Amino acid sequence: MGSPTLRLARIALYLLWTVSLMPVQGLGLLLGRRWTRTLPVFYHRWCSHILGFRVRVRGAQTSLRPALFVSNHISYTDITVLGALIPGSFVAKTEVAGWPLFGWLAKFQRSVFVDRRTLSTARQRDAIATRLAAGDALILFPEGTSGDGNRVLPFKTGLFGAAEPPPGVPPVVVQPVSLAYTRLDGIPLGRLLRPYLAWYGTAELIPHLWQMIGLGTVEVVVEFHPPTTLADCGSRKALAAYCQARVAGGVATALSGRPQPMPALPVAGARAAPTIAQPALS
Repeated sequence: MGSPTLRLARIALYLLWTVSLMPVQGLGLLLGRRWTRTLPVFYHRWCSHILGFRVRVRGAQTSLRPALFVSNHISYTDITVLGALIPGSFVAKTEVAGWPLFGWLAKFQRSVFVDRRTLSTARQRDAIATRLAAGDALILFPEGTSGDGNRVLPFKTGLFGAAEPPPGVPPVVVQPVSLAYTRLDGIPLGRLLRPYLAWYGTAELIPHLWQMIGLGTVEVVVEFHPPTTLADCGSRKALAAYCQARVAGGVATALSGRPQPMPALPVAGARAAPTIAQPALS
């Protein structure tokens, strides 16, 4: 499935564009320039066009900082889609740092690398909290792995503790973000076609990438849900529950085309957030 000619053209354009901007970003980081925070957005937007992604945005992205954006995770292409919208850095697993090309790109975007295999999350949480205390925006995939694109996996709550600011630091704004790949060349993506976009399970990266890059135009729906804070939710578990319910509802809405029930925005002193039963999607 896919066009060999389109694959080669996209690969050539992607590599040319990437190699052209990597030295610019590297020099900016070396000199400590502020524009290195926004150049990746410009880079990813053109990458989205090259790869055939057409992104529809719903909701409003918070401009407050520090901010932690919490999203579901479907594929390596999520980086390009979200990176084209959010001027921030990703929280990535340590293995990514060693990947050819993608590891370099992650470092150039000042990603925070965490080892999810460790039994203690304290060091990982502190690394994220340090960046947030500096006023940065970070993008977290709390599922801990990528899913099949049909539903949202349970959120791991450990790293949500990073949203608790130290004394004298403004509250961390936490905004749930749902991402769904909905159409291919205008045709709705059902369960049989979503694996062409979703990278999960035992699928190998290179064969999947080769197949994906030859597809046509892919519609992606990204929804920014109402932001909250750890203080308003009352605990990291309640914060994770609210984010998961909002993200799950957003994904189900995008895939089914029918609005799904959403939890109310937490208020100060709340101790729990409702969950959303995810409908079966065709």
